[in-house]
Amino acid sequence: MSVVVVGSANLDFVYHVDRIPAPGETLLAARSAQYPGGKGNNQAIAAARAGAQTSFIGSLGNDASAAILRRELKLATVKAHLRTQDGPTGTALVTLDGAGTNTIIVNAGANGDFADLTSAELDAIRIADVLLMQLEIPMETVLDAARAGHEAGCTVILNAAPVRELPAQLLPELDVLIVNEHEALILAGLADTTVRSAPNHAALELLRSVPAVVVTLGENGLLVARRGAETVHLPAFAARAIDTTGAGDTFCGAFAAALSEGTDVLHAARFAACAAALSVQREGAVPSIPDRAEIESHLHRHESTD
Repeated sequence: MSVVVVGSANLDFVYHVDRIPAPGETLLAARSAQYPGGKGNNQAIAAARAGAQTSFIGSLGNDASAAILRRELKLATVKAHLRTQDGPTGTALVTLDGAGTNTIIVNAGANGDFADLTSAELDAIRIADVLLMQLEIPMETVLDAARAGHEAGCTVILNAAPVRELPAQLLPELDVLIVNEHEALILAGLADTTVRSAPNHAALELLRSVPAVVVTLGENGLLVARRGAETVHLPAFAARAIDTTGAGDTFCGAFAAALSEGTDVLHAARFAACAAALSVQREGAVPSIPDRAEIESHLHRHESTD
């Protein structure tokens, strides 16, 4: 069973600070590091490490950063369909405090020019069981990929991050929408609400447009809403967060891998939540992503103590 990810690839520059700086403030970093990143790249590697035969379709620049990203995808056994654009590869500036909280600023670079899918790229989408996308590439490319996947019978997943308005023509092409609480409220038109149950209301509102919605809630677990079924709240796996960068991408990739094996949405979400919990306990987006054996071992330990 296979997963194809269409999305972004960045090189992340991470600065470790005591606290996230206030506007206008200058802080000295305790240390810095660089890691492969980008939502598409992270999710493809997460799907591969979770056991899926995985392809990644994306765009890189003609610089040294591109070589780092290509090498990491190869090490993760991801089949890469990568364009080379004139100009820089995408980058992300990450500040990370001691509690694992981060802020991220992304420069799209080659990701911003990723348009007009080729026949070879469309073929790679059509032969996959699951298509996974995000929103760090042009919306037109997301829509083209979703249409190709839907027409071919793929399970089409969108991780609507970074959040922005979704075109009406995209929604019918989707099978699953994955969002965090903040993204869910914005997309559902509930951003200004203070109601405690707002994530539930947002999930039900979004369910009008897509068959299944997963809302991640960080340490509060996640919600799984499906048409014709009750909304289910899954508690979070216990974890001491060191770095939350890439946790959502780990969730999405592991979720797609589980779905590609025929697992239902609820069980795929639990598998993915376990993978994400493991990832926050290590530094870096890609270096923190667990493999299949680690996820299954942690799941087994958790089930044996329930």
